[in-house]
Amino acid sequence: MTLEISGFVGQVLTPASAGYDQARRIWNGAIDRRPAVIARCTGTADVLAALRFARERELLVALRGGGHNVAGSALCDEGLVLDLSSMRAVWVDPAARVARVQPGALWGDLDREAQAFGLATTGGIVTHTGVAGLTLGGGIGWLMRKHGLTADNLASADVIGADGRLRTAGEAEGQDPDLLWALRGGGGNFGVVTSFGFRLHPVGPVLAGPVFWAMDDAPAVLRHYRDLMKSAPDELTTIVSLRKAAPLAVIPATLHGRKVCAVTVCWVGDHATGERFLRPLRSFGSPLLDLVAPRPYGALQGMFDQTVPHGWHYYWKSTELGELTDEAIDTIAHHASRVDSARSYALIFQLGGAISRLTGNATAYANRQAAHNLNVNGAWLPEDPPEIGQRERAWTREFFAAMEKHQAGVYVNFLGDEGVDRIHQAYGESNFRRLVALKTRYDPDNFFRVNQNIPPAP
Repeated sequence: MTLEISGFVGQVLTPASAGYDQARRIWNGAIDRRPAVIARCTGTADVLAALRFARERELLVALRGGGHNVAGSALCDEGLVLDLSSMRAVWVDPAARVARVQPGALWGDLDREAQAFGLATTGGIVTHTGVAGLTLGGGIGWLMRKHGLTADNLASADVIGADGRLRTAGEAEGQDPDLLWALRGGGGNFGVVTSFGFRLHPVGPVLAGPVFWAMDDAPAVLRHYRDLMKSAPDELTTIVSLRKAAPLAVIPATLHGRKVCAVTVCWVGDHATGERFLRPLRSFGSPLLDLVAPRPYGALQGMFDQTVPHGWHYYWKSTELGELTDEAIDTIAHHASRVDSARSYALIFQLGGAISRLTGNATAYANRQAAHNLNVNGAWLPEDPPEIGQRERAWTREFFAAMEKHQAGVYVNFLGDEGVDRIHQAYGESNFRRLVALKTRYDPDNFFRVNQNIPPAP
């Protein structure tokens, strides 16, 4: 028997439906949840109909955009998944330098449309990251030091609240500035965003790519990197990767599986100036491979897609860091060198620049003075025996625990299922109080709670 939702024209799936198991798969293959209903929306009218159906039956609701969140908040057991993944349209106004984006779009969708006009905005570092989740949690990416977080470039949004009312978050007359503030980092706590409005920036070919050193050289490389980055201009964003070299076509087979320390750079600006600034980094020590070159921005965005494919099992631990002290560097290098899997890795994101020039209460995203983010990612295959997953989880936890004294905050998009204390830490006391007040205003019954949840006041 087919389940019907009044006024809904999209596809409705239940556990008895063909295609149900495929529809409940998300990026993190370790997440195995069985919703009672998956409502695959075609537009705003479907969103309204599905939410009304869920409210009338008091169903738990999960929101799925790109389905890329490591904690699996795109799914729930027994409830209703509001699946927005078919709503992927992107409209670009090159004259105004703005884009209107539906909530199921991926960063590859937005980059393709914007780059047709030489434009872009800060987005994720792989093309299959969802626009919605990344934006609502803050959004770090290659353009962040020059143009700010993804959330900082969110100019407006259409949002359906728990009461079924459509609101426009924004700072223009007649829009809701408080809701915009909350959406800039507050996650999916305040409703279903059916349309995002982004500011775009001119972004031509970038000077970008990784430089590889042997893992044994990581302590020296990271010290040199730290000292050089103290004078880095906003045009430069870097990500350090510590792992076994992935079997990518651009990496020689002789390096595949070798433990390496790599610094990937993205210079947004004059290439000659970038070449001069990056020369001391690229010539340091004995690099194994240097792939820094002018390339289209979209090519950089997709460069590492194959290292984080859909369906692998992922387990993450993450923390913000201040300065990379000698002790922190030695701890990172030691634990990174113990990696066993060719799939697991640790990343150090360089923050600062434009991110740090807003105050901590300018948006819900609060921790703007952090200098770096460390993300430790255990990964393994679905068919691996259980002991492999246990080993990768243990490596991740031990690495994270060893960095406890260096922790300087939390990035909410990198949180797993870690509880309200860590969520509170992500926002700080002042921002968390304001978020609770806004949650109480927009969602007093905590209807939207399958997320990094901000509970309303009692």
